[in-house]
Amino acid sequence: MPPAIASDDFVTRDGLHLPLRHWDAKNPKAIIVALHGMSDYSNAFSIPAPMLADHGISVLAYDQRSFGRAPNPGVWPGSHAMRGDLDDFVDIVRAEHPHIPVIALGESMGGAVVLSALAASRKPHVDGVILVAPAVWSRSDMPLLYRAALWVAAHVAPSLSVSGKGLKIWPSDNIEMLRANYRDPLFQKQTRSDAVWGLVNLMDEARHAPEQMTTAPPILLVYGAKDQIIPAAATKAVIAALGARAEVHEYPNGYHMLLRDLGREAPLKDIVAWVARLEAPK
Repeated sequence: MPPAIASDDFVTRDGLHLPLRHWDAKNPKAIIVALHGMSDYSNAFSIPAPMLADHGISVLAYDQRSFGRAPNPGVWPGSHAMRGDLDDFVDIVRAEHPHIPVIALGESMGGAVVLSALAASRKPHVDGVILVAPAVWSRSDMPLLYRAALWVAAHVAPSLSVSGKGLKIWPSDNIEMLRANYRDPLFQKQTRSDAVWGLVNLMDEARHAPEQMTTAPPILLVYGAKDQIIPAAATKAVIAALGARAEVHEYPNGYHMLLRDLGREAPLKDIVAWVARLEAPK
């Protein structure tokens, strides 16, 4: 069946109904298709999207497969399927708005989906890409002990659930938002070990995507210097590989959930300014 938007769902080509949220600008000058991160869902954009809509940028976000209210929660869907959903959704949006720039924005895992899609044989037909703290911590960047433990967990006990409890890692300085996520039953608190394996495979693909790109739309990459989720060395290696293809902004007080941090106004202003410089599709 052809993919479609039906009511408040994105219906995929294999018939899955992925819940869809939208924040509509009155007279949109651009449309952002936003992909959330691991454990999260489309609610991830409920804080930044209204500001973007106030500046003429509509935001559409769907729960990616196995996240939020999407079917099969917690079961890793595969990076190929996630990229295919992005391609299809972008095509739907572009067909409905042929004269407005369509931009793919990916946060963390969503950033890895978007970045790896740029190196795929079928690329999303977007006018620009925004990468927000993209998940690019590949195996080549991990200590050997981490890689070995990951392999054992994924292949010996794939359904074993793991969590970050006790690691004392802060994804944001917005404590109220983090508490709300903890109370939210749709925000996944634990992750199957085979899903972690799948995520690392995706991060491997994203980490090496710049080397395989033949062409790419304009790219904006934003990240926080205080990101405790994705090591700075991995992020900087991707920035170096992207070279002149990407405009990069680092925020000294920014964390991983950059667009939900207390200091989110600065990166959001930079996103608005960058979008304003994009040319409309011909």
